[in-house]
Amino acid sequence: MKYSEETLQAWTAPLSSSEEQRAENTIKMILSAIDNSDELKTKDIEVFIQGSFANNTNVRAESDVDVCVMLKDTFHFDLPDGKTRQDYGFTPASITFFDYRDMVKRALQQKFKTEYVSDGNKSLKIDENTYHVKADVVPAFQLRNYYYWKSTDPNRYIEGTWFMSKNGKEIKNYPKEHIRNGITKNNDTNYEYKKLVRIMKHIKNEMVDDKKTNGDIITSFLVECLVWNIPNSIITGYNTWTETIKQAIIYLYNAIKEGKHEKWTEVSRMLYLFKGRKWTDSDVRQWLYDAWNYLGYDQ
Repeated sequence: MKYSEETLQAWTAPLSSSEEQRAENTIKMILSAIDNSDELKTKDIEVFIQGSFANNTNVRAESDVDVCVMLKDTFHFDLPDGKTRQDYGFTPASITFFDYRDMVKRALQQKFKTEYVSDGNKSLKIDENTYHVKADVVPAFQLRNYYYWKSTDPNRYIEGTWFMSKNGKEIKNYPKEHIRNGITKNNDTNYEYKKLVRIMKHIKNEMVDDKKTNGDIITSFLVECLVWNIPNSIITGYNTWTETIKQAIIYLYNAIKEGKHEKWTEVSRMLYLFKGRKWTDSDVRQWLYDAWNYLGYDQ
């Protein structure tokens, strides 16, 4: 085995308290930026962390913070078949998404200074300094999913986020569902699930550093979702991390090979993991095969 049990155990740990503090500083500054913006302070906006930091599955190489700035008095919706916005009493929006994104950008530039804030395709990027970490700030509209429950009640929906990338792609996420479901699985596995996620992310990052896999395809988000789809009995069934990782790779590889992965979802359970994604089942099988060899299980 390439890594000792001691190394794997060390990789189960979350971020250090100093890194946590710098991340908390970043979040407070973003909240302050929104609160002090003349354009935004009268709007119904919820600021919350999402991604690996919010899910407590981040590792040292990905210690930047992913923050959503979600507008709630303007929202996007998914309706049951045959229903229209008139059925729910919704009126047309008075603000476009990119107008809102520009407002958030100006607020961040005022708080962090313009040179620290730049445009990304999906998010606004805040550079780090000694006080705060890097941050990806995602301006978004609230997403109200009425379709999932076939709800005709305007107040009964599953909440997600909706935004447009700079290159015009529509993106829907369910970060709060992701957090809730991750906590449940972690509790159901005696807190082993998130530890295994961190180990597998470390392994993926090591492989990227050694040019053994493509980190643009095999993302940390993908790794977390793959571990989510491993049965709890495998996560909790072995006495060492060396054996747990071995059995996890075997399960994932064989399940994909046999086509059992087609209905796998993200941790949110709201979106399929292998439909319309930048990774394919063959990409993931190749990564699992390479990880098996990289870790020395083939010897």
